[in-house]
This record gives sequence, C-alpha cells and structure tokens, in this order.
Amino acid sequence: MFLQHKDGIVALDVAREILKKPPSKFPGALLAPQTTANRAIDMKTFSATPADIEKKWILIDAEGVVLGRLASIVAMRLRGKHKPSFTPNMDMGDNVIIINADKIQLTGRKRDDKNYYWHTGHPGGIKSRTARQIIEGEHPERVVTQAVKRMLPGNRLSRQLMTNLRVYAGAEHPHEAQNPEVVDVKSMNSKNTRS
Repeated sequence: MFLQHKDGIVALDVAREILKKPPSKFPGALLAPQTTANRAIDMKTFSATPADIEKKWILIDAEGVVLGRLASIVAMRLRGKHKPSFTPNMDMGDNVIIINADKIQLTGRKRDDKNYYWHTGHPGGIKSRTARQIIEGEHPERVVTQAVKRMLPGNRLSRQLMTNLRVYAGAEHPHEAQNPEVVDVKSMNSKNTRS
C-alpha cells in the first residue's frame, strides 16, 4: 500500500512514521486539511488604534464637478474607507479642503427644483430655499457641506468627521502650510463633471 506525499509516493509504514512525529519536524509532510478552526488561528482582523492612524491633507477643486459625485468621494475620504487599514469606529479619514464651491454643478433641473428645508421651531415655521438661491447667496459652500454630511452616518463619529472638512466658496484657502495633496475628481470619471 502506498500513499501520496509531497516528495512522491511513499510506503504506508513510512507514512505512519511521519504522522507519529510532531508537525514542526516535518513542516510540509502530509499536512492535515485546512479546517475552520485552523484558519481562525491563522487570520486576525486588524483594528487600528490612534497610534496607527496617519492623516493627510487633500485639496479638491469643485469647479464644474457634479455635487453628488463630489460628495460621495469626499465622504469616503473623510471616513477613511480608501485605506486598507480602515476601522469603522475610528476617525481614520483625511482632512479635506474643497475650493470653488460656488462653481459646483447640479444635473437636470435640480438647481431650481431642489429645496432645502429648515424649521424655526415655532408653529408653522417651516422655511425653504432652492439650491439656486443658496448657491447665488452669501454662503454657497453650505450646499456642498450639507451634501457631504448627508452621505455620512448620523452618529457622533460622523459629527466628529465633519470637523475635518473645510469648504470655501472661492479659490483661496488658509491651509497652505499643511501642503495639501491635490486630488483631481474630474479625471476620475467622465461623469464627474458637466460643462
């Protein structure tokens, strides 16, 4: 009787001798089939600690970029989901600077049809403004901020992540000292921009 072995075919009595010895002396000899219990010992899920987190500064120019597509990319960067070491309960994301928020694009008729609502707290105190009114008003950056905020989960961590986002209506920003890395959202996908 013979048995299949990594070095070829061996006699059954030799195979019995191999199996009696501890596996460390024969690392490749007749390994037992991988079971779920064996795999659980070998694999460990990485969970980042504050010492493991490295934050970068990134700069995104929003001129001509579609609002929803920009917001989804920024939300992913704020959470840190682009990193292989992503841990859901930690602030892993980068610091994001968005400039030219007043030149953002909305597809279709959303500029006139999309409404932003708020309530004064008094009876009958619901108020609204269209996206066009906000973009052409004093604070056009609020449209971008609100879009990113609504693409994050509604919890304490998301409120902390929002402090890593800086949105400016114009092309100027006061964060040159951080040497932000420029991320070109327009070139990521042809649908990210409208003329």
